[in-house]
Amino acid sequence: MTLFATTAAVIAIALFLLWLLSLRLRDASIVDIFWGLGFVLIAGTTYLLTDGYEVRRELLTAMVFLWGLRLAAYLAWRNIGKGEDYRYQAMRKRHGERFPIVSLYTVFALQGVLMWIISLPLQMAQLPAQPARLTPLDALGVALWLIGLAFESIGDWQLARFKADPANKGRVMDRGLWAWTRHPNYFGDAVVWWGFFAVAAATGAWWTAIGPLLMTLLLMKVSGVALLEKTLVKTKPEYQAYARRTSAFFPWFPKSERA
Repeated sequence: MTLFATTAAVIAIALFLLWLLSLRLRDASIVDIFWGLGFVLIAGTTYLLTDGYEVRRELLTAMVFLWGLRLAAYLAWRNIGKGEDYRYQAMRKRHGERFPIVSLYTVFALQGVLMWIISLPLQMAQLPAQPARLTPLDALGVALWLIGLAFESIGDWQLARFKADPANKGRVMDRGLWAWTRHPNYFGDAVVWWGFFAVAAATGAWWTAIGPLLMTLLLMKVSGVALLEKTLVKTKPEYQAYARRTSAFFPWFPKSERA
């Protein structure tokens, strides 16, 4: 319980300080950049506080650091200097002078709670001293992590290159991985978390499946696919045709267009 309380306190303090910074910058979007870094902070804190099987702890922490730092760096590159995200602008307009306090609990505190729950595999995997060897589940976890990280990284790179070409302004990205799934980055993110869970399962912590389940639910039904596609359908005339021929989340062969 000491570990859980400590990681909860660490993430709460970090997000409170981030909230204060957002007030100074008048930009709540910085919370998105912190998402990956928050898990890095939790994994690093857990590593310092536990004495489980060293190789597994080092392996998992390295996996989290590589994933979280890449995601944070990409979001910082994409968002810094471009103003507050439209979602937070809408909230700011809706709540007016109450926005600072509303954002504290509906944006920053909520993200902290979600982050702590989702991170349970990262915490539990580092606690047990047994098994004092890497198992097939550990290997599965690394394989899933590699696949997910590849989907995220390649998908983000392909989309960035597509958007960098002025000729593609207003068009729909339907090339590369984006021809197989409308959201290769979200799919990759989910697979990464199932990889983290597999490592936790190697220690017997099967109940931590709540972490990747919640992450997958958020990506598919709440803040990921569902939210983004509401905007894309309205702003990109080609998107409906793209959606009809391309899998929403899980990669699959594109459907042929019917006349």
